Amino acid sequence: MEVLLVNIGQLIQVRESSPITLKGSEMAELPCISDAWLLVKDGIISDYGKMENCPNGNYETFNCKGRFVFPSWCDSHTHIVYAGSRESEFVDKIKGLSYEEIARRGGGILNSAARLQQTSEDELYRQALVRAHEIMQYGTGAVEIKSGYGLSTEDELKMLRVIRRLKETTPLTIKATFLGAHALPAEYKENRPAFIHKVTHEMLPQLAGEGLADFVDVFCDKGFFTVDETAEILEKAAHYGLQAKIHANELDYSGGIQVGVKFDARSVDHLEYTGEKEMEVLLNSNTMPTLLPSTAFFLRLKQPPAREMIEAGLPIALASDYNPGSSPSGRMQFILSLACVNLRMLPEEAINAATINSAYAMNVHQELGCISKGKKANLFVSHEIPSIAFLPYAFGTQLVDKVMLNGVWI
Repeated sequence: MEVLLVNIGQLIQVRESSPITLKGSEMAELPCISDAWLLVKDGIISDYGKMENCPNGNYETFNCKGRFVFPSWCDSHTHIVYAGSRESEFVDKIKGLSYEEIARRGGGILNSAARLQQTSEDELYRQALVRAHEIMQYGTGAVEIKSGYGLSTEDELKMLRVIRRLKETTPLTIKATFLGAHALPAEYKENRPAFIHKVTHEMLPQLAGEGLADFVDVFCDKGFFTVDETAEILEKAAHYGLQAKIHANELDYSGGIQVGVKFDARSVDHLEYTGEKEMEVLLNSNTMPTLLPSTAFFLRLKQPPAREMIEAGLPIALASDYNPGSSPSGRMQFILSLACVNLRMLPEEAINAATINSAYAMNVHQELGCISKGKKANLFVSHEIPSIAFLPYAFGTQLVDKVMLNGVWI
């Protein structure tokens, strides 16, 4: 099928030569074409240009009427496979309980694990499918989804099988991440080594044997898993050819960034506690620092030092962390708004962080992240807006009008 988009007010994120990542001052550069056209053939971006050079042919034509066209968002950190919600904990937070206090009382991740263990695979898939369609309507075309609410071999595999079903039944580009070390189950409270052994010698071999995961993650932070425990898991994961993606430095200077870089993690995520030492380690790595501003917002955490990271020459990716406990939303437009308001990122920097850099963070940068010839036609058409800055500015308005994934309007 050939689709021609015409009368595009601005075609955003156009790259003749697609960069792998954007770092430092590069993040403020966002190339666009005004009064543009875009041709899609067989699900791939074929060509584009100014309307004065628009091709003629027997195409299915869509008139954008001066609206903007963006590459779809790449949301490189989510937990959208979960059972039920946790609004009661939301009220606990309002009353003053911290994230760690709720976890110690059996809430948080352990609460979600208990619910998931009682939920069938089919019901889990049904709930996750609703969320998948929700984020597509918000302009997301690629998403990383983690396990981690199972905490037993059977239930971690159940979650990963649900993610595989989502890959097979939705037009989303999906990467699956095994997060068996998300929290310590209550029954292992007095025997941490036994749980680490279960993750490394039982869970990992089984999921690797079924080809269920693309990455392995560990929650390396205060009150969760130590640097040594993380290293033990990542070393075993590398044996199965699985690259790391680390929850790091959300709650303290945990060493999670350093151990992630040591094991060549694709990304280290959260990073509220990031200082000069951590930045220096990241500068000499291939690891993408990924910020999750809605989590800091929802939990009232300190903000990660995005400005300082960019000024140090680092790249930054943005993701939603969509999950039931600390970020119950996958709306990437709002993530951009938080990045601009709370992290003082420019709109151009935020868009680059949610497209090119987040595509790298989930290893789909060769096919997604920008408008380039030969890349997958994942894009969205905005409602009528005056500028790209209006996207993060109007944080409460749904500005995505029409979505194309794999060259097909959804």
